Amino acid sequence: MRRQPAHRSVLIFGGAGFIGSNWASYVLSNSDAPVHIYDNLSRPGSEHNLRWLQQQEAGMNRLRITIADVRDRVRVRQAVRSATEIYHFAAQVAVTTSLEDPRTDFEVNAGGTFNILEAARGMHTPPFLLFTSTNKVYGHIGNSRELRKVGVASAAHLVNESQPLDFYSPYGCSKGTADQYVHDYARIYGLPSVVFRMSCIAGPRQFGNEDQGWVAHFVYSAMQDNVISIYGDGTQVRDVLAVGDLVGGSSVQCRRRSR
Repeated sequence: MRRQPAHRSVLIFGGAGFIGSNWASYVLSNSDAPVHIYDNLSRPGSEHNLRWLQQQEAGMNRLRITIADVRDRVRVRQAVRSATEIYHFAAQVAVTTSLEDPRTDFEVNAGGTFNILEAARGMHTPPFLLFTSTNKVYGHIGNSRELRKVGVASAAHLVNESQPLDFYSPYGCSKGTADQYVHDYARIYGLPSVVFRMSCIAGPRQFGNEDQGWVAHFVYSAMQDNVISIYGDGTQVRDVLAVGDLVGGSSVQCRRRSR
């Protein structure tokens, strides 16, 4: 069994983003571990999240910040060097953006993840790695009208991890590539890792828009009396996970892998 290292050091790629900032806050509040935020601040709202974390951490001297991109393999290797735990939330997150610029989407999601994996593989003691993938690796699952016939609650039980992979959209392809690289590095190189294939996450610190973070976008639009556009045929089925529950699941996986 892999035992908890004497010195715990947490590195969060995309740590100023929605999920990353919530996880960073949790670690700062529930442990004595130093937290290293690695983020290029490209996501709207990330600077607000970073200031929020700095205010929370004030006086503890446990927060380190690196403003850099996951495509920069040299900076990634430098950041990984002292980490015992890596949480990889950095990504290009919008399907629409992946359609407009698939190359950048691939370079960030697949190439950035590869840089992190290679850096982790080069360490004497491999760090624990948690990677957030996406449900888009399962492709176009069923027909929304057919799912609605059995009810949303029942429909949720129709899809599980045994569902065959069927990458859908450039975004699904890039995240799916990263997803499978994480699995294979765990198998070949013994890198202790966990992959979450999530759908829609919602909660505090989310600055959503039409392309990504639709729950927050709907809430903000309603509060401002703006028109909300529903695309497609209106029968789409989505599951929503509270970010606090995702953070709780991350904490459980971290404890299990560290034993």
